[in-house]
Amino acid sequence: MTDADSETRTLVLLRHAKAEQGSDAADDAQRPLSARGTADAAAAGAWLAHHGLLPDVVICSTARRTRQTWHGVAMGMTGTPPEGGPTGPRPTVRYEPGAYDAHPEELLALVRTVDEAAGTALLIAHNPGISLLAALLDPEGASDEGLRTAELSVHRGRFTWAELGRAGAPITARHIARS
Repeated sequence: MTDADSETRTLVLLRHAKAEQGSDAADDAQRPLSARGTADAAAAGAWLAHHGLLPDVVICSTARRTRQTWHGVAMGMTGTPPEGGPTGPRPTVRYEPGAYDAHPEELLALVRTVDEAAGTALLIAHNPGISLLAALLDPEGASDEGLRTAELSVHRGRFTWAELGRAGAPITARHIARS
């Protein structure tokens, strides 16, 4: 393993923020964030910036509410201290259709494609997959209730993205952004 391979890496899992109620399953992917969801997404971004967890790579579901969550997080990361902090270099953002309604193994497969040069990756997706991925990565530390809307689960460890697997990234911090 090279030095770059054995670096400490951080994977931040984020369940999308609160969305408006949909009228039927057919329009689920197009549901927008609620006003509270918009505020919570910005609060999540401010928390990430305040804790120095600015992503190098963002993997985001293509659903409207996850894209809007990422937009809010990005806006929150540009706040001024002490609420947030200036964003670092612009992350690479990948909108992935496969992250919508994905099983944890499918989400993990997306994470495994992150460039090894990236130190921090942010995955924005949906329940139950995102909560089950948190539990897969840290079976002892994950909450039995799963991730709530706009909840962040920070997983940190010495691993390569390509080899990240079961019990491979303990949860080192959690945050629920609530306005």
